[in-house]
Amino acid sequence: MKTARIKRTLLCILVIALMMCMFTITASAEGSKEAAQTMSRFHMTFWSLLPPVIAIGLALMTKEVYTSLFIGMIVGGLLYSNFSFEGTLTHVFNDGIVASLADPYNVGIVVFLVILGIMVMLMNKAGGSAAFGRWAASHIKGRSGAQIATIALGMLIFIDDYFNCLTVGSVMRPVSDKSKISRAKLAYLIDATAAPVCIIAPVSSWAAAVSSYVEDGNGLYLFIRAIPFNFYAILTIIMMVFLALNNMDYGPMAKHERNAKEKGDIFSGMKESASAADEERNAKGKVLDLILPIAVLIAACIIGMIYSGGFFQGESFVNAFSNSDASIGLMLGSAVTLIITVIYYLLRRVLSFKEITSCIPEGFKSMVPAILILTFAWSLKAMTDSLGAKQYVEALVKSSAGEFQSLLPAIVFLVAVGLSFSTGTSWGTFGILIPITLGVFPLTDPLGVVCVSACMAGAVCGDHCSPISDTTIMAGVGAQCDHVTHVSTQLPYVLTVAGVSFVAYIIAGLVPNAIIALPIAAVLMIGTLFVARKVMRAYE
Repeated sequence: MKTARIKRTLLCILVIALMMCMFTITASAEGSKEAAQTMSRFHMTFWSLLPPVIAIGLALMTKEVYTSLFIGMIVGGLLYSNFSFEGTLTHVFNDGIVASLADPYNVGIVVFLVILGIMVMLMNKAGGSAAFGRWAASHIKGRSGAQIATIALGMLIFIDDYFNCLTVGSVMRPVSDKSKISRAKLAYLIDATAAPVCIIAPVSSWAAAVSSYVEDGNGLYLFIRAIPFNFYAILTIIMMVFLALNNMDYGPMAKHERNAKEKGDIFSGMKESASAADEERNAKGKVLDLILPIAVLIAACIIGMIYSGGFFQGESFVNAFSNSDASIGLMLGSAVTLIITVIYYLLRRVLSFKEITSCIPEGFKSMVPAILILTFAWSLKAMTDSLGAKQYVEALVKSSAGEFQSLLPAIVFLVAVGLSFSTGTSWGTFGILIPITLGVFPLTDPLGVVCVSACMAGAVCGDHCSPISDTTIMAGVGAQCDHVTHVSTQLPYVLTVAGVSFVAYIIAGLVPNAIIALPIAAVLMIGTLFVARKVMRAYE
């Protein structure tokens, strides 16, 4: 308690100091309006990366994600407005929070989250989740079996990472709880089968995003060619399976898994969420009450995505998926699924109309923390974009692109990791680095394909471990795991795979042949895990 009090005090002091700094500098300025209209002297400099660095650092140190993100936004506003009080307020709230919530894409994701929250409440109240948990307890044996089942389901739902996080979480929470798997480990498995799987699936919203950055309609062709060189995604899957089969964990995750296995404490001191603590048991519930809504959701979201891409206006399936808007597709698909689910439960008489309507506000409330974090994360990204962080990184990469060509894949990987980690967006990283890479290498150059893949892998890696990434946030929501706990427990795993991937890209830069590079990377990954297991046993 004393430590927590000290941390809160330090945060208050930091906020007060920032506010005093704003007032002091404003008082000495010629005029706040003139200062706000002047181009920031921090634009397209190293300082443009400071807001996310501060937000991420504070979040990891204090465990206070909301305050940390907000302080990062304030710092971004200060730098953008040249420390003008009025300019900071208008930029943070008008250009940040309000603009983020007014963005149609973001609104679609928020609606999708709310509907998913309502559906989870409906499935819980109908007894579908509990029934599936009972079925799974008799069919899925042991902790390894539950983890492998989670990985398999995550890999099957490769359409979209948002959809993956929330769907896998809803289905597998009862299974993991009965198998005494910590919520931190479940959150890692969900997160590691979201973006890393989507980025190697040709039919996914991620493939569509990457394809859109390549001219002349060759995007999907390039994406498929780059799959064998996407070392981070492939090695992440190898690592998950290895950890599950060997019941092995290390770092902060080991403590959470030990508490779950030995004490049955799946939260390890985290505050249990209301939906997890108060889940109702409905004697009428059947496994179909969970499986049918999930199956309808998958089908409806796929149809929604190809609808948004113009499939019903004459476009081919591939083109429609490439041109799809994930926000619209997921929103429409989830809305249709909600209607069908309500009708199904009413016909089955498993829920009354009053019980169904009571799930609407409860589902909305369950998603409020995720929506708040997402709003702050989107706003922080807006602060970083306004400071020209993307242009700064782009100029940095272009200035060194012609040198050390054989090391360029490894360099691109590191740059993509840093950019994605600090901005919390993979797709934005694609948009910056892929055009630069294609400007250096033609599509026919094997090294160019490796560099594009390194960009995609690095973007996913940075996104995977960034506290301000929307995918990371929703993986925690899907597992009902504390956000900062999820980030801190999976970070050692991400860094392990990132280290092996970096070495693999050095090898691929020298020998740009997937038949040679990929097996070497897999052997390096497995060898690293064997060494880690041996070291762990030596200290037990």
